[in-house]
Amino acid sequence: MDVVTIAWAALGTGYALDLLLGDPRWLPHPIVGYGRAIRVGERWLNRGDARARFVRGAVMATVLVAGTAALWAGLEQVAAWAGAGWLWAVGATGVFFGLANRTLIAEGRAVFVALDESLAAGRARLAWIVGRDTADLDAQQVRTAVAETMAENLSDGVVAPLFFWGIAGVPGMMAYKMVNTLDSMIGHRDARYEFFGKWAARLDDVANFVPARLTAGLMVLLSGRWGAARIVWRDGRAHESVNAGYPEAAMAGIFRLRCGGPTRYDGEWVEKPWIGDEARPIGRHEIHGWARLNQAVCFTMLLMAGGLRMWICR
Repeated sequence: MDVVTIAWAALGTGYALDLLLGDPRWLPHPIVGYGRAIRVGERWLNRGDARARFVRGAVMATVLVAGTAALWAGLEQVAAWAGAGWLWAVGATGVFFGLANRTLIAEGRAVFVALDESLAAGRARLAWIVGRDTADLDAQQVRTAVAETMAENLSDGVVAPLFFWGIAGVPGMMAYKMVNTLDSMIGHRDARYEFFGKWAARLDDVANFVPARLTAGLMVLLSGRWGAARIVWRDGRAHESVNAGYPEAAMAGIFRLRCGGPTRYDGEWVEKPWIGDEARPIGRHEIHGWARLNQAVCFTMLLMAGGLRMWICR
């Protein structure tokens, strides 16, 4: 088999494995290793004045991202030497670990199921997947938070990994996952990470610039709700993040939601702009429509990534 055929086979297999298994807790995951490497590096390097912290953090992030790409490229080289079957296996494993489509949908559904049991259970389950305080949210706010995180993570966990797979194969996909993990762990504006994590946060902004807008465009296109494009154009740029607002605005426009607004983190209120026009009640079964759209975006992006990889490798 040629390289393109193996790449398509690996992409399809990894996608199928994600649909079947998601991210089972019993299976060791590379992201856990990424997190451990980041914690060790942060513990040793996050000290000194502001300038020293910034430089140390930038060096650590750059080395980890480049090292991740080199590691997976090396695995591919060894696999290619061993034979086409091994190259397919490494590629499929990388795609499986790089995608988070099933898990994203399953986590959103789990919150809705818990909310059917009680408001307290819904709040507690939501706290697994968001960084905001959930103790005082009502049922409408819990469901809205699920919509927001599903939209944002559709970009971070599905479209962006496939986008970078299309550009650079599994090494590109897994390097992106390291960028995303760095941002989630140290890309915060607080006393500990303001300077040390600044480079990681900016790296994540750059990496997600195209995928976030592509996600919003695919959501609107595949939903057929052309009017949602107006919400994306108007409210996408209003978010404090240069990227997260676009898929959230698409979600708000397509399903007639109102996202954003004042949100509490670690006991402190953070003012966020409203995204969307309508603050209508969200039904208990609406998660199914959100899940169908996520699946459609994932499958479409899979085909686009495969086509991009084929064009680059020709």
